[in-house]
Amino acid sequence: MEGIRRSAVAEDAVRYRLFAATGAGDEALLRRCAEVIVVRFAPLLAAYIWQRQPFSLRYVPPRGETPAHVGGTTLFGDNVEDEWFIVYLIREITREFPGLAARVDDNDGEFLLIEAADFLPKWLNPENSDNRVFFYKGELHIIPLLETQEQECDPSAASLTISQALTLLSTRSEEFLAAEPIRTAVYKRISGYPEKIQASFHQAHCYLPAGIVAVLRQRPSLVAAAVQAFYLRDLVDLRACRFFRTFPPDNRVMTVVTFTRCLYAQLVQQKFLPDRRSGYTLPLPSHPQYKAYELGMKLAHGFEILCSKCRKQSPDSKRNVLNSPLWERFLHSLKEKNYFKGEMEGSAKYLELLHMAEDYFEQSVSKPESTVEVSPGDEILTLLQTTTIDVKEFEREAACLPPEDDDSWLEITPDDLDQMLKEARDESLPPPSEEEQKYNLEAVAESMKAFVSKVSTHEGAEMPWSSDESQVTFDVDSFTKALDRILGADSEELDSDDLDEEEEFGLSDEDDEDFDTENQRPDQKESPNELIGSLKSYMKEMDRELAQTNVGKSFTTQKKGASSGNATTSQNAGPESGAEDTELTPVDVDMNLVANLLESYSAQAGLAGPTSNILQSMGVHLPENADHVGSNEGARE
Repeated sequence: MEGIRRSAVAEDAVRYRLFAATGAGDEALLRRCAEVIVVRFAPLLAAYIWQRQPFSLRYVPPRGETPAHVGGTTLFGDNVEDEWFIVYLIREITREFPGLAARVDDNDGEFLLIEAADFLPKWLNPENSDNRVFFYKGELHIIPLLETQEQECDPSAASLTISQALTLLSTRSEEFLAAEPIRTAVYKRISGYPEKIQASFHQAHCYLPAGIVAVLRQRPSLVAAAVQAFYLRDLVDLRACRFFRTFPPDNRVMTVVTFTRCLYAQLVQQKFLPDRRSGYTLPLPSHPQYKAYELGMKLAHGFEILCSKCRKQSPDSKRNVLNSPLWERFLHSLKEKNYFKGEMEGSAKYLELLHMAEDYFEQSVSKPESTVEVSPGDEILTLLQTTTIDVKEFEREAACLPPEDDDSWLEITPDDLDQMLKEARDESLPPPSEEEQKYNLEAVAESMKAFVSKVSTHEGAEMPWSSDESQVTFDVDSFTKALDRILGADSEELDSDDLDEEEEFGLSDEDDEDFDTENQRPDQKESPNELIGSLKSYMKEMDRELAQTNVGKSFTTQKKGASSGNATTSQNAGPESGAEDTELTPVDVDMNLVANLLESYSAQAGLAGPTSNILQSMGVHLPENADHVGSNEGARE
């Protein structure tokens, strides 16, 4: 029921909640905790460019079975890295504040478990996973089912409230530490932070109106809203771009704009030609600065669209929040963590970093819960009225711009794609041992046998390397009933096709009478051994009939008195030779299996196919076909 009552998370959004591990957290303590967290992680948060919404913490009063906590929901749009950066933040928060336990989920539910799906225990599924996954003291914890819950068939009986989970977590956290493979899979996804933040940025030259340059100097994060406005534009938005009232193409200057890689890709990959009435024109594609002109034109359209939707807010309505004690603590934390990177106070770089910090503080820290969110267009117009635009200064800076970043990462070659797929596949499989790397063909046959012998359900088949080691039980009574249904059919149920087949294979009426006589005694039950013996006799009769055909030529058989490794192919055996042998030569199942697998693997010609997919999922890696590679190279020559 808890899973039904929980509030749904919006699509492309991540929800994070921080609870007092003891379950006893009053409002004043939680609000103070949220302020301390933001101040502690100010350097990371202020320097980050969010796709849609920033990370923010708010006090949430108790509701139903959910106790009071601090948390928030962040829309990350198309940039899933925002979501994983928040996961990194949550883990670090619980490490720095061990009295807090945190939960993170999105519209897919427990997406942390999805990341580690190959290593989850069998009891864990979407129906019973709610309120069981927590970050606590910097580590991932999974609360298992209790013994009473394991015995219940009703999925709702296995549900766990957050209060119950926090009680268990605070008293028995060592028992609930997630398994090493699960933690490794999740931590690998968030590895590289905080250094990864800088690597996610992309700096590019843009030819922009001076007003936009001034706005971006004050609020660099507004580039995300402008890119989204252009990327998601419609016909109504483009009407505002016929005549640029806020950002006309006059007084444009060259500047450097910092994007995230996602924002840059969204902007550069879209083909767009401006309206002739707008005044924005592009040089020839061969022009050395064509890309800068095109990026500036697209970004200017985004800023104009934002301003066309605003409410024309006056600058007097802007709250003065930079005189509060919280801002002083926020700024002091930035200086302690070397956020300004040694820049002299008052320098251009210092002011740029300071404006980024002020932007984040005003948008995410100081804004109370009741405040109506200010639209990006309102903020842009406010900045235009309060900021001095010095075109001459911008032109002097344009003469010595730093080089823009290389954007070759946008292009992925087929070899790069194959390497990415190979790495993703290898991460989901256990590493091959030294014995597996010797490509033992017997191991190939044994792996396939293990796969076939596994019991499958409606959820799919289990791979042999799975951690599920439960033994398959054999029910004699069920097996007997199954054989009785197969072998005990009345002759009246046989249709005309069955009778025709009997005449074709020359079965005598006497055999039919004997068969019917045996099966017309429902009150007399045969033992399992008798039924199995009867089945074997039918199989022998079938083998004798097949021996008179050419079917056996396609199989490899064992030599008499030899092991399965010394097999011979029955290519020279004709129909008569099979009939003469009183004892049929058994088929070498392993040899035929391996031969067919290798033939199928060779036919794939190095591409993905059924054989490689099945074997690799079982941890068996076959080498490349040297003969096939050699023939291809010879064909090229």
